[in-house]
Amino acid sequence: MSKNLVIAIDGPAGSGKSTIAKFLATKIGATYIDTGAMYRAITFKALSGGFIHDIHKIIEFSKSAKIKLTYENGRTRVFVDSEEVTDFIRSSEVNDNVSEVSRIPEVRAELVKIQQKMGQTETVVAEGRDTTTVVFPNADFKIYLVASIDVRAERRLAEYLENGVQISIEEVKENLAKRDKIDSGREVSPLKKADDAYQIDTSSLSINQELEIILDRINKIKISKQIK
Repeated sequence: MSKNLVIAIDGPAGSGKSTIAKFLATKIGATYIDTGAMYRAITFKALSGGFIHDIHKIIEFSKSAKIKLTYENGRTRVFVDSEEVTDFIRSSEVNDNVSEVSRIPEVRAELVKIQQKMGQTETVVAEGRDTTTVVFPNADFKIYLVASIDVRAERRLAEYLENGVQISIEEVKENLAKRDKIDSGREVSPLKKADDAYQIDTSSLSINQELEIILDRINKIKISKQIK
């Protein structure tokens, strides 16, 4: 891969961004950036600190917090001020509040700085909800994933159960619908497909099929650029 190559992947919750981004990063030897994990980390700290409803405190915390991501053995580890919060950021409570936190302009600005800095120094595969439009608008390759609400809910439910969280499929669907509305409707960095992003419906695709499609697309774009 060329030096400092940036591959950006966007899409709604449950569309399969994290899973395919991890596989792709491993396949090409890139650093995996889970941008959503950063917003989840801020949300978790706001919840545990009792200031989840105080926007000013959330903003101040996001400006001072030192967030670090590492990807080890197929798992993203998340640290805030040297404290690991990996096991706490996927809770239903964090899920219920992360969209509200991530829509705060000042919080987004702080975390985007961290994400963009990573993309300047190494080859990365980054995923999130504004990765192709705001974080890396000049990414070498942009991918936008979609999937039906039923498939997305089943995937998210499986994550909950794997983490020991008991929740109904109806609650998961309601949460996803709420997050979709917030993410796509927010004034700052709304979720949307970049004009030059390649859309893939993952509803009926296996991970290997997705990976094959993406690698084929990347190779075609690389060849096209070389010809030009």
